[in-house]
Amino acid sequence: MFKYTKHSLKKIEALLEAQGYKVRYEKGSFQSGYCIVENRKIAVINRFFDTEGRINTLLEILSTIEVDETQFEDPKQLKFYRDLQRMGTPEETAEEKPTEETAEP
Repeated sequence: MFKYTKHSLKKIEALLEAQGYKVRYEKGSFQSGYCIVENRKIAVINRFFDTEGRINTLLEILSTIEVDETQFEDPKQLKFYRDLQRMGTPEETAEEKPTEETAEP
């Protein structure tokens, strides 16, 4: 189970930075909570998001960019990234959970 902590947030930020992205937290009314600035590898995240919102947004970015696994600084980063990939995005895992309506008795 993934935990939404500041430590996890830092680890995900490090994954993006290893891919050459600069992560910034700024004010703004972003449609999806982030923007990529003109192919300059700058991810601007809405600074008013809480830790969970920031993590979900960074995971969304990670799932949409082309990741070069050789750029990770150490094997722990690569393992963390692969663990995240196996886990799927938070939206995907939420869709897989059965609801009361779809759960079998």
